[in-house]
Amino acid sequence: MRTQGEIEAAICEGIARFEQEYMGRGPKDIHAHLIGDLLVVRLQGVLTAAEQQLVKSLPAEKGRALLKQVRTQLVEAARPVMETMVQEATGVKVLSLHHDISTVTGEEVVLFTLAETPLFRDIKRK
Repeated sequence: MRTQGEIEAAICEGIARFEQEYMGRGPKDIHAHLIGDLLVVRLQGVLTAAEQQLVKSLPAEKGRALLKQVRTQLVEAARPVMETMVQEATGVKVLSLHHDISTVTGEEVVLFTLAETPLFRDIKRK
């Protein structure tokens, strides 16, 4: 059985690999937080150079909406892959996935609702 930190590290590794393979680049920074039956993943520096140009070149609302729409479609298309990875890391079924991205900061947040709180072992203190 893994520790909470080991589960969170496995999630970070899996999501970073997903971003690299499906979005074309990995995040500059990533953190996962397991809070009961919620798994929150925060990625920073995820926008590609092309996405940054798209947001700059179009009127603000249009560029933002287009980028969010494309990212949402990509996440939805790859949802089974992400859910399988989370289930393998946590040992718990994923009930729902929520996603958003900021075109201003380049920060992305993915939230997974799990069927139950994953079991993990406590860290042995010296």
